[in-house]
Amino acid sequence: MADNDAPSPSATHTAPPAADDIPIVPVRGTVLFPGVAVPLTIGRARSLAAVQEALRRGSSVGIVLQRDEQVDDPTLLDLHRIGTLGEVVRFITAGDGTHQLVCHGEQRFRIDRALRDHPYLEARVQRIPEPGTTNPEIEGRARHLRQLAVEALELIPQAPSHLMDLARGIEPASLLADLVASYIDIPAVEKQELLETIDIERRLDKVLAALGHQLEVLRVTRRVSERTREAIDERQRRHILEEHLRAIQQELGQGEEGGEDIRALDEAIATSGMPPEPEQQARRELGRLRRMPEASAEYGMVRNYVEWLTELPWAKESDPAIDLQKARAVLEADHFGLDKIKRRILEFLAVRKLAPEGKSPILCFVGPPGVGKTSLGQSIARATGRNFVRISLGGVHDEAEIRGHRRTYIGALPGNIIQALRKAGTRNPVFMLDEVDKMGAGIHGDPAAAMLEVLDPEQNSSFRDNYLGVPFDLSRVIFITTANVLENIPGPLRDRMEVIELAGYTEDEKVAIAERYLVARQRIANGVPEDTVRLDQPILRALIRDYTREAGVRNLERTIGAVMRHAAVRIADGEAMPIAIGPGDLHDILGPARFENETAMRTAVPGVATGLAWTPAGGDILFIEAARVPGGGKLILTGQLGEVMKESAQAALSLVKARAVALGVDPALFESSDIHIHVPAGAIPKDGPSAGTAIFTALVSLLTNRTVRNDTAMTGEISLRGLVLPVGGIKEKVTAAARAGLVRVLLPARNAKDLDDVPAAARAAVAIDFMETVDDAIAKALSP
Repeated sequence: MADNDAPSPSATHTAPPAADDIPIVPVRGTVLFPGVAVPLTIGRARSLAAVQEALRRGSSVGIVLQRDEQVDDPTLLDLHRIGTLGEVVRFITAGDGTHQLVCHGEQRFRIDRALRDHPYLEARVQRIPEPGTTNPEIEGRARHLRQLAVEALELIPQAPSHLMDLARGIEPASLLADLVASYIDIPAVEKQELLETIDIERRLDKVLAALGHQLEVLRVTRRVSERTREAIDERQRRHILEEHLRAIQQELGQGEEGGEDIRALDEAIATSGMPPEPEQQARRELGRLRRMPEASAEYGMVRNYVEWLTELPWAKESDPAIDLQKARAVLEADHFGLDKIKRRILEFLAVRKLAPEGKSPILCFVGPPGVGKTSLGQSIARATGRNFVRISLGGVHDEAEIRGHRRTYIGALPGNIIQALRKAGTRNPVFMLDEVDKMGAGIHGDPAAAMLEVLDPEQNSSFRDNYLGVPFDLSRVIFITTANVLENIPGPLRDRMEVIELAGYTEDEKVAIAERYLVARQRIANGVPEDTVRLDQPILRALIRDYTREAGVRNLERTIGAVMRHAAVRIADGEAMPIAIGPGDLHDILGPARFENETAMRTAVPGVATGLAWTPAGGDILFIEAARVPGGGKLILTGQLGEVMKESAQAALSLVKARAVALGVDPALFESSDIHIHVPAGAIPKDGPSAGTAIFTALVSLLTNRTVRNDTAMTGEISLRGLVLPVGGIKEKVTAAARAGLVRVLLPARNAKDLDDVPAAARAAVAIDFMETVDDAIAKALSP
């Protein structure tokens, strides 16, 4: 501690230390220095008694700083050991009962021991004399301190003139140091440290350091004040000129309404929180607007532009606080299943919570229609407490719809991005870009190229709309995109997004979703009273199997709505409630079943195999039919097959010919027969290599007169070496097989790693077998 500082060897004391018994007054936040008078307010009873006792004795009082200001009834243990003897110059009792005194510091002292605690504190103290000698080091420090003190007083507005005279004329270095320490703006603890520093050289060094810091603060404050005054003067000058201009306009008969609009726009610019560049542009255009007659054709265009600049949320943000527990509850309440998707969204939100200023990834939800992509974005907005905006990019083929039109065109407007942000009202909403895979390039540019800047976290902090012409910061926005087909998104744009795939739902998941969400929603939408119509699991499963074979649940909700409308008619006719509807009633309500399980019928003859296909609407089963007719060895392909699928059929036939002897097929058959391969549902285009295994199996089944197992489906690409190669869409294909009632699926062995993505319900519904070669496919798919 500084109270242990010893005087320098050259210092001598003017008098030996003296011991006194004096009353002690504890104080908070104030340190009394020798040679300085300070006002004090006395409120505690023991402090008042100590002052009165000192006045009675005609002696000094000890002023000591408390160690902890929160202590209301301190003892000597709660005080610093070193204080200052003070002479009570004036003691006044105010009308409100408070007691004011002015105390003049005389000399430092050190508390020796306590004498009493009540009715006031009293202690035996040892006076600490000031060093009486000096040297060049002390004189140099004192002179420098005097110069800094005078400079500081000159920087303080309305500083008392007597302080400056006192600082210039005071001679003893110790008194100068105590005077400056008393008046500089530092915490009481630091002042106590200066009081406890007995050695004059060290005390001067500490006071110089503290005063130097305060002087630098005063210099900065002076510079800021001068700049502020200049800005205010410029604003006043501008205001006077505007008033003159307004008077001139009134004399010219241009009216007062335009002036009110200008003032409103000026205030809007000042309160919009624009960065410097947009604000400079807005004020430049506002100046043009002031000089422009209202009848001018350009007046409306310029005013509209300035209004757009002022209405954008340049600085307004919604509360970004993220509560993971709330987010988890929101996701569970809004969506059934999708565990992997929910986990990734929670990871995304956790990163945003821990690093709110970091660059967030662009999430892209890819999946068939009706699986909940858009509603996931709305759930993220609810979970984060942010506003939600959505724009649909389906059919957008003009770059100007993203970046806006230039202001030179009549009727120009900003692009959809800026328009949606103004609608959101904040600069950090959850922004959903729907159907990003359905943009198309046209004669007016490629909108996907404009989206590259929007969806790049490294660039979108300075997104520049063609209409605005100034940068807008999009880095605070949470962008979420949706797509049905990932392949339709251009590669550079896809590279900027983190793809999260949503598979179709299994039958059990659809039943749970219908029970939890769809039935109640359609009941309310159709005005059906609660507990009047009940749809149990059997009728829901019948709707799913016979009427709505899809990956999502959109058509399922429509059919549930049709059932509810049927019930609403019966209720309106006065039929007794509750109304019972069973699976047998669906024929009268919805008509005959739209789908049936035809796998067994289709594969009951040789030459028919069941494949698995991936479509934009999810997975589906695919039948491959092969027939042999008299001819000259041609391959006939029908069913609107794409080029890749045609090549798969040719490769399958070549592989069968190469292995004809091993398969027990007469090679002469290929010379005298044509092979016809047909894929039903000919109106639907089909393409891709994944049907190669199914085509090969159908050909072997035809030529060996062995049927394919009617409970088995397969997928996989084949090579001319007989290898089964991996394919994509395993999750959707296995889900489709489970949905179609199949119990066995043959997959390429190299797709085993993809089973982790398959829903547990689908994995439990079907048995998975793996194929290394086409021999495995024949052995596992063909009946004996």
